[in-house]
Amino acid sequence: MRRTSKSHQILGSLGLTGAALIWGLSFVVVKDSADAVPVLYLVALRYLLAEFGMGILFFKKLKGLTKEAVRQGMVLGFFLCAGQFFQTLGCKYTTAGKNAFLTTTYVILVPFLCWWLEKEKPRKAQIFAALAALAGIALLSLEGSLRIQTGDFLTLVCGGMLAFHILFIDRYTGKTDPILLTLLQFFFAGIYSWGMIGATGIPFPVQIWERELLLNLLYIGVGSTMLGFLLQIVCQKYTNPNVAAVLLSLESVFGMLFSVLFLHEVVTWRIFTGCVCMLAAVLLSEIKETSKTK
Repeated sequence: MRRTSKSHQILGSLGLTGAALIWGLSFVVVKDSADAVPVLYLVALRYLLAEFGMGILFFKKLKGLTKEAVRQGMVLGFFLCAGQFFQTLGCKYTTAGKNAFLTTTYVILVPFLCWWLEKEKPRKAQIFAALAALAGIALLSLEGSLRIQTGDFLTLVCGGMLAFHILFIDRYTGKTDPILLTLLQFFFAGIYSWGMIGATGIPFPVQIWERELLLNLLYIGVGSTMLGFLLQIVCQKYTNPNVAAVLLSLESVFGMLFSVLFLHEVVTWRIFTGCVCMLAAVLLSEIKETSKTK
C-alpha cells in the first residue's frame, strides 16, 4: 500500500463512498431506461457525455499525454466498457437490487486476482468471504432448477471486468495523473462502444429526446460516469485496492435501498438472505485490512 497521510486516507475513503452512493442510484436510472433505449447506446452515450464534460473541465491535462498513458487508457477503457456493458445488459433482465448486489462480486475477486497477478496469497478470511459470496449468489440467482438466470449471469461477468478495472487503476495511478487516466479511459471506452454499434448496425434511438429519458441519460453520463469514476480514480490513489473494493461495494446497499424506494421492488426472504450473505462476504473479506488502517 502506498504511504499516504491519515487525512488523505480519510478523504479518499469519503470520496469512494460518495462514488458508491452515486452508482447506487444509477442502478434505478439504468433499469428505468434499459427497456426504452438499446443497451449499446446507453453505454456509448454515457461515455460521450462523460468525455465531453471531462474535456471542458480538464482539457489542459492532455499536455501530459504520453504513449504509456495512452496504453493505460486503452486497458482501463476496455475493462470499464466491458463491465458496464454486461452490467447494463444484466440490469435489463434482472431487478435493479439484485443487479447492484451481484455487481459487487468484484470485492471478492480482487484478492484472488492479486494472488494471480501480484503473487499475494489471500488470507483465510478472504477464502471464507468467497464461500459466503457463493452462498449469496446462489440465493439471489439460482432458480428452482438450479439454473442461474440470464441477467444475473451477465451481472457476474460485469463483476469480473470491474475487478480487473480496480486492479489496473491501482497499478497505473502511481505512475500517471489520475485525471488524465479518467479522460483517456472514457475516450477509449467510447471508441469500443461506438465501434460495436457500427458493427451491429443498431439504429439510433430517437426516443432519447423525450424529457424523462434525456434526464436519465444526463445523470448516467455526467453523474454516474464522469463524477463517479473521477472520484474513484482520484481517491483510489490514496487507498489499498482491496479497501477501495470494499468501499465501492457499498453501491450494492445503496442500489437495493433506492430500488425499493423508487421502483417498489419486493424483497423476499430469499433475496434478503442472499443480500446479507453478499454483504457479510464483503465485510469479512477486508475485516483485517480495515482494522489496520484505523
